[in-house]
Amino acid sequence: MAKKELNGDLLSGGALSAEDKKVSKEAKKAAKQAAKQKKITEKNNAKRAQIKEEIDKLKAQRAEETDEAKIKALDASIKKLSDKYSSVGASSKGISKQNAKIIKSVVCAVVVVALLATYVCTGAVRKGFISYTGLPSKTLTAVTISNGDDKYRVKVDTYNFYFAMKYNEISSQLSMYEQYGLSAEQTGLNVDLTKTLSSQTYTDKDGNTMSWSKHMQDLVIEAIENTYTYYLAAVKANDGKEPEITDEQKEEIEETITNYTQQANKYGYTVSGYLVQAMGRGVTEKVFTRELTRQYIAQNYQQSLVDAEKREYTADDINAYKDENLESLESVDIRIFECANEDDAKAFKKALNADGSNFAELCSKYSEDKFDKEAYKDSAYSTFIGATRQDLQNGYAIGVAEEHEHDENEEQEHSYPGLDWLFSKDRKAGDSYQDSTTVVSIIAPVSLSDRKTVNVRHILIQPDKDANDQTSVDDEKWASAYKEAKKILAEYKKGDKTEEAFGELAKEHSADGNASEGGIYENVYTGRMVNPFSAWIFDNSRKPGDTGIVKTQFGYHIMYFVGDGEQKDWEYKASTALANSEGSSEIEKLAEDYTAKVNWFGSRYFEKDIDISN
Repeated sequence: MAKKELNGDLLSGGALSAEDKKVSKEAKKAAKQAAKQKKITEKNNAKRAQIKEEIDKLKAQRAEETDEAKIKALDASIKKLSDKYSSVGASSKGISKQNAKIIKSVVCAVVVVALLATYVCTGAVRKGFISYTGLPSKTLTAVTISNGDDKYRVKVDTYNFYFAMKYNEISSQLSMYEQYGLSAEQTGLNVDLTKTLSSQTYTDKDGNTMSWSKHMQDLVIEAIENTYTYYLAAVKANDGKEPEITDEQKEEIEETITNYTQQANKYGYTVSGYLVQAMGRGVTEKVFTRELTRQYIAQNYQQSLVDAEKREYTADDINAYKDENLESLESVDIRIFECANEDDAKAFKKALNADGSNFAELCSKYSEDKFDKEAYKDSAYSTFIGATRQDLQNGYAIGVAEEHEHDENEEQEHSYPGLDWLFSKDRKAGDSYQDSTTVVSIIAPVSLSDRKTVNVRHILIQPDKDANDQTSVDDEKWASAYKEAKKILAEYKKGDKTEEAFGELAKEHSADGNASEGGIYENVYTGRMVNPFSAWIFDNSRKPGDTGIVKTQFGYHIMYFVGDGEQKDWEYKASTALANSEGSSEIEKLAEDYTAKVNWFGSRYFEKDIDISN
């Protein structure tokens, strides 16, 4: 069973205003990540083009070479460049799994206003629309969710709600893919929503062909099963009563209904009539609110299963995990930079002082764009505090496994020579190393660090609130953002200078998703935050009440250091790993225990398509 994610932007038309197209905080955050990934992909494509050009030159030299020794050397160089070409992150086959996950997360957020303009403004209606009372859809069973002897009957109106959600999720995904220049063939989402689903075919991974209408029904049933598995388990764990959702979740639902009501009134509809027109028979305000609430309950329960803070582990539990997984918990403090090519990396390493004192200067010199050239002058940008092996396997050449041939049935074991050097007990502060395009300088060698997690508040000031990628913003806007950050920090210092006062300023000014919680981040562990942010909070001299301004690619962060957490960094990571393992086991068991069965008669009343023709 796939992990359930709440669905995002509903169908929108040109008549909706920018205000109506309000995006959730979670979606904004994911959009930033997607934009960042897009930039990385473009950068990798450029790297690949450069490497390809170098390979072609070497091949041309080899074709004219007659000396066997030189031919052998050229072959080795060509192979090395070819391996490097393959290891660079961009994929010639289309979107990577990571990019797909990030882009999907943009549209898998709580529902926002963007529903009905196309249908209402053109006078078109959904296929099969009768009335929003929809008695058959309220009474007939669509799907039965079973857990042993316990059965729960999901009605047709609920099926129609999830059909609309899934349809609009796909619509949003297609729009996002188009924005990033990805075709349907590249994404595997080869459906044209301007045509009926029943007229199009879908081929699954096993080569089975079906109509897109049938495939959509399968997706909807899966979504219902996912949500109701966790919803029913949550109710059962709460002595048969629905658990409360958070105040913020309640407010988001209320705000959504209010916005829908305002939009519906523009066209002379009640909110239930509006929702039925957009989402199908039976999807009234009551159904809509109920299902959003249940989605939240399901989401909260699933999160609780893997939440380390909701599970208790003894010191013996944590130490036992450490003994079995020591290598994954050990970390190093380093300065690290990823060059554009291996020649630059070699030149960087050659110019690096023995004590690493000019590392930041060289980072700036070998940076490719204007923002990085300026940003890397601050050593915090290249300072990676508490880097684990796993951290460095994501995005750095030093974390790429050495390729080797193996038999077809042989279990693949990967060697990481760069990481082996870096995490060797022989290393000491000041040692430096170049591996492919990566250059590192050791600040503190490998250890099971005694540093604790930290609690911190911050206020994020973005140079351009409408830009996902702040690195492309001009200098004037950066200067304006810095001026604003200094003004807010000065305002704080003129006041009571308490944590509570800082939190209130965060609620008022911060552009981050946690602004409503006063900008608080608790139990922050190494590797969680971007380098400059992490370097500030894990500075050994940091004391409760310290403030400062830190620049990252997201903007200026006005910092307030709350203090250390209760656990050591590695202890918290061990607790989280234990919780993830136990939670995953419980999630797998729930997936086995709960099943969904379609009711044949009820399925005659399912929404099956969207009719947007007059």
